[in-house]
Amino acid sequence: MSEPTAPATREAPWPVGLMSQKIRDWIERLGTVWVEGEITQWQVRGGHVYGKLKDLSQDATVSFTIWQSVARGLTGDFAQGDRVIALVKPNFWVKGGSLTMQVFELSHVGIGELLERLERLRKQLQAEGLFDAERKRPLPFLPGLIGLVTGRDSDAEKDVVRNATLRWPGVRFKIHYSAVQGDRAAAEVAAGIRALDADPEVEVIIVARGGGDFQHLLPFSDEGVLRAAAEATTPIVSAIGHEADRPLLDEVADLRASTPTDAAKRVVPDVGEELAGIDGARSRMSSRLGHLLAHETDRIAQLRSRPSMQQPERIVDERAEELVRWIARGTELVDRAVEERDRTILELRARLTTLSPQGTLDRGYAIAQLADGSVLRDPADAPAGAALRLSLAGGRVAATSDGVASWPSSADSGDASSPFPSLA
Repeated sequence: MSEPTAPATREAPWPVGLMSQKIRDWIERLGTVWVEGEITQWQVRGGHVYGKLKDLSQDATVSFTIWQSVARGLTGDFAQGDRVIALVKPNFWVKGGSLTMQVFELSHVGIGELLERLERLRKQLQAEGLFDAERKRPLPFLPGLIGLVTGRDSDAEKDVVRNATLRWPGVRFKIHYSAVQGDRAAAEVAAGIRALDADPEVEVIIVARGGGDFQHLLPFSDEGVLRAAAEATTPIVSAIGHEADRPLLDEVADLRASTPTDAAKRVVPDVGEELAGIDGARSRMSSRLGHLLAHETDRIAQLRSRPSMQQPERIVDERAEELVRWIARGTELVDRAVEERDRTILELRARLTTLSPQGTLDRGYAIAQLADGSVLRDPADAPAGAALRLSLAGGRVAATSDGVASWPSSADSGDASSPFPSLA
């Protein structure tokens, strides 16, 4: 029976075997490719190697096979968790319908290349300000609940819990267990940080691992872990325990501890030291209060020994005498001012009287008015027979003008040149 080449339809479907063969043919066209990933499974059976290779950043895994002939030529030791570069050819097994990668070459990712990648990530995060000192948050003096991200039953867990409890017996922990190496480590550590940060009772988070080689520490330089730590609102303490190769989490965390034990010591205060500090403070406070009390007692004694304190009524008497003097002085000044104002008023009154029309009349002068009431100023305005009214000091009189008259001689009046009669 010839192999069908027409497209499969409902009326003319392909056999499963034909579809599998076409899948194999299409996959084999890809040929060999270089891939990079992390070994998540490594089993040797009969000289052949069977394993799985996982993507470094995505959730993608493929199976691989290394035939004995190739496995014998591999240089170096390989194990789960290693990052490798492999030359593979995809193979689709028609009988089982499975896809696997046949490995022809396999080598570890070079340390130099990893360091270069980490350096690029470091510069990127540094440019974003994730390493800035201004972002570092202070740790609480005595956290009520400590979050801990670490491996289950690990030495790091034991070191942190034991040393923290020794320093402060009442300390409490909320532990989130995660893988601390391998393909699951980065995602689980990031998830642990986010879970503990979401708990409002957790006041500080410790991420702890008891050291390890460079590749085993790579999850703690994973961008996902670093982003989770940077976004957390709870202070983060990095306690990876490796001095030579510091993961990038040390840079992002609010505090770096050299070891898990060091993290416990820096997060939890020592109860003995605090009690000693309290005792010292109480002693200093007692001494200070004693000195202050003695100083104030001496000061009060000095004040009491002053003459003014021996006879305090003298102060009142002196002030009373001074007050009497000021009252007398004030009364004298007021009386003097009143007298001066009285004299001024009398003088002004005398001047006013002298200058007033009534004063002029009192001195013997008269005011002559015509019949229409106008004041007579010119003799020509009062011809003979004109009626006049004269205002005198004692009242008014009626008069009749005899016309213009000449002044008597000096023998009769004493001064013929003066128009005014002598009032002497």
